[in-house]
Amino acid sequence: MSEAPALILLVEDETTVRRSLRTILVDRGFRVVEAETAAEGVQRASEHNPDLVLLDLGLPDRDGIAVVTALRKWSLAPVIVLSARGQEDDKVSALDAGADDYLIKPFSANELLARIRVALRHVAQRSPSRDAVFELGEVTVDLGRRLVTRAGQEIHLTPHEYKLLEALLRHADRVVTHRQLLNEVWGPGHATETRYLRVYMVALRQKLEPVPARPRWLLTEAGVGYRLRLESPTS
Repeated sequence: MSEAPALILLVEDETTVRRSLRTILVDRGFRVVEAETAAEGVQRASEHNPDLVLLDLGLPDRDGIAVVTALRKWSLAPVIVLSARGQEDDKVSALDAGADDYLIKPFSANELLARIRVALRHVAQRSPSRDAVFELGEVTVDLGRRLVTRAGQEIHLTPHEYKLLEALLRHADRVVTHRQLLNEVWGPGHATETRYLRVYMVALRQKLEPVPARPRWLLTEAGVGYRLRLESPTS
């Protein structure tokens, strides 16, 4: 028996936008459940346990971030926020609440579908096994052996550089906020020390990127955080 197509919960109060998104998703073979309000979105999620949630922030009854917070109490389904709000604070708030990605309206159908594919792929990679091996071009990261090599030659990373790389790999293809990374790598007492991240990201890029000034793998999300773009996991 073939695997059922992914089920997407679409939480959007604007009828024309919701219909357009539904058409795009159904045409690509996804199953779709719809909701118009925050309360209805949480209810539909509990009823259907979707594989992914597309969530507008500007809902009539509650802010969409409240939906993310409610879902994260029990669901690990990726959440992609769709919003006309482009301010960095809104992005950070949504991502810190547990959203996986953030698209600013208007966006193209191709970009939306690409983000959906990445988010669904990340579900399988969210908790890489302790012996997983990842490839970033010529660079290989062997988590089981705690070994990083380029073209077979070992690259020395400091303990914090390795922890930062490991944290980004655990959230590969997702935007990870400054606060999330600082909490994971340095602990809650350093949650506002963004200069740590800048210094260590520069060091990681110098060691891992082919052209550090034009990073291919370790990407900056301006004002929000970082994203490790993973193209070819080998485990």
